[in-house]
Amino acid sequence: MDTERTTAPIKPVRASSRKPLQRLSPAIVEQVERLLGGRTRDIRFNGELALLFRERSWPRTAKIIRAWMVWVIVLDVLTLGLNAVLLPTETVMSMLWPASILPPAALVASIAFLRPHALRVQGVFILSAVFLILLSVALVGVNTGGEFYERHLNIMLFVAVTAIIIFPVPLGWAMAIGATALGIYLVFQLRNPDIKAGSALAGTLFFASGVAATVVARRTATIFAQKTFLLELRDRSRLAELTDANSQLELLARTDPLTGVANRRSMMETLNHFWNEDLKRTSGAAMLMCDVDDFKHLNDNLGHAEGDRCLVKVAGIIQSSMRDERDQVARYGGEEFLVFLPGSDQQEAGVIAERIRSRVEAASLPNPTSRVGPWVTVSIGLAILMQNGELVSAEHMQRQADAALYLAKKTGRNRVVVHSPEVDQSLQ
Repeated sequence: MDTERTTAPIKPVRASSRKPLQRLSPAIVEQVERLLGGRTRDIRFNGELALLFRERSWPRTAKIIRAWMVWVIVLDVLTLGLNAVLLPTETVMSMLWPASILPPAALVASIAFLRPHALRVQGVFILSAVFLILLSVALVGVNTGGEFYERHLNIMLFVAVTAIIIFPVPLGWAMAIGATALGIYLVFQLRNPDIKAGSALAGTLFFASGVAATVVARRTATIFAQKTFLLELRDRSRLAELTDANSQLELLARTDPLTGVANRRSMMETLNHFWNEDLKRTSGAAMLMCDVDDFKHLNDNLGHAEGDRCLVKVAGIIQSSMRDERDQVARYGGEEFLVFLPGSDQQEAGVIAERIRSRVEAASLPNPTSRVGPWVTVSIGLAILMQNGELVSAEHMQRQADAALYLAKKTGRNRVVVHSPEVDQSLQ
């Protein structure tokens, strides 16, 4: 007896071939809703949410940083070239060695941002590069002296401000860049023999207000970028929920609620798809119409609840008897089940039909008033795709399988009958 297969789980009906959206974790969803429900200025990312934001923004951030580094290299080279044309050789030579610090520092940073690194590593690269770049710009003026002293310190602050504005980096990094620029400015201004200490300090404080405003603007831009990201995550979460709900509704619309196998509508869609799309690529097909013998007697004698349990078990047996996911089983109506076997010939379909019949009988489900015996049995009609060397339609196959089933019922039940011309003649 092959009764261990009778409890095999029902394969779920495939609702859709669309790839489901990746779901966010409940913790992330809760954090997103909490941040969006608060004040925009209070948005702070940490943990997994911060990691998601970095992953999302990394390509754009890396591209911007690399572009800025290339910009300062080009600016440095062009400035040196212009000075070489306009200024005395002695002056140009005094600028040369401090200016040579900038290109390697910027180039190393650009290379470092070609691929992702840990946040700490990224911070070390970018802050070190910016420090050397700012120091290089300042030293060009300091080493040259005269009018270039103050001018290059101001240029250095300008370079720092552009970095703060352009770099979409954490607030701490922006503050570090600003503090570095102001620190370099103050140190060299205090060393400037033409400027008193009080004036140097006052000038630093003046520029500090501008740098601070720039840092605040950078923080504001970051907050808005983070809020946009939160809105995207919320939309993504809601879309995923909606997709799941639609999939469930589609699944329910295609599934028999009692047995869990496909319903008639789903089977019709399967058959239509096969005849419209797969017929040319398939060597054959077969169809089984299965009917529980004397099911009305079972309902009348044991009750509808027992009848429902019988249908569920029979559906499980039929499902477990299939070859693979290609085979489709549907509750066609009442106690009837339609089985579609693509790529199957008559012999293979007959083996499957007999397997279903014998397993249902071996399951020993009670039906004491059945005309066959005290147990539940099924009758099966079989029809194949090829008839006299010609392909038949899905509707024609169903009629043939139904005719064979009728003959199986007529000739004693609990048997498999294969459709043939003799079947039609016997029913006339």
